[in-house]
Amino acid sequence: MKQATTLDQQISKYRERNIEISDVEKAKEILLDIGYYRLGFYFFPFEETYPDLENRNHKMVPGTKFEDAVTLYYFDFDIRNIVIRYTSRIEVAFRTFMTYTLSNKYKDNPFWFVDNRVVDSSFIANFDATCYSAIRKNGVISHHHSKYKNDSYAPAWKTMEYMTLGNMLTLYRALLNLDDKRAIAAKFGINQTSVFENYMESMRCIRNICAHGSVLYDAKLFFRIKRGPAGKLSQDETSRLGGAIKVLAYLLGKVSINRRHEMIISLNDAYMKSINKSPVLGQIIEDASQMKWDLPNISQLDK
Repeated sequence: MKQATTLDQQISKYRERNIEISDVEKAKEILLDIGYYRLGFYFFPFEETYPDLENRNHKMVPGTKFEDAVTLYYFDFDIRNIVIRYTSRIEVAFRTFMTYTLSNKYKDNPFWFVDNRVVDSSFIANFDATCYSAIRKNGVISHHHSKYKNDSYAPAWKTMEYMTLGNMLTLYRALLNLDDKRAIAAKFGINQTSVFENYMESMRCIRNICAHGSVLYDAKLFFRIKRGPAGKLSQDETSRLGGAIKVLAYLLGKVSINRRHEMIISLNDAYMKSINKSPVLGQIIEDASQMKWDLPNISQLDK
């Protein structure tokens, strides 16, 4: 059974694994800030057996520095903050347009999201358990029910404000009228509803990685991004962060060209700051993400 280790034991383990530490006291400070276990994810690309997960010996390639993994950690931290900021813009735009469009189309029914003429009955059957029971606890929604005691639900423009991106995607898939789906997808310049669903699922995936503080730069999607207006993707890009960033840049451009440009510059700045500090990270980041991060290449996302 493994046991917890002290800072001195952790430093010893690093040195046994060929990791160079120039400032032990600073390393201890960092370990108390980040954590030995969490930092271990960022040493993985420096292991002799990388990317093998089954036969690891945790020995590092010669010349591996403690600071390299720390710099990679802060790069990942920075891009998580960038990505969650801009995926949130897409999420809000998706929610707002869907709520506005369908609430005005079904003007006489503010509860259209639980109407079996508009939405698949299986969604309605599961809505309370999977979504509304949590939403009902929100102060705004509970106040609505205290005021309108006969309403089983708050109207769409209130309820959908508190639905997660996952909830919203499930609702989108459950729409019975294909024209409703097409109207929402068209807002983002997408003709095929299956492509729109796929793109939004990739946004949900990387947003959740960011929200849970997981490793982002080498993230692997559990599905492949489909061919669409975000541009041609290589086979490797379709399931890696590089492909998801292309989709993010495309969708964000449909919300705000300025925000897309702002995001691209922010991503490039994070990359350049990291490789200026640890040049060995350039190839590691590009290989893991399947993306060219320097500005001349990343700026192509803006076209």
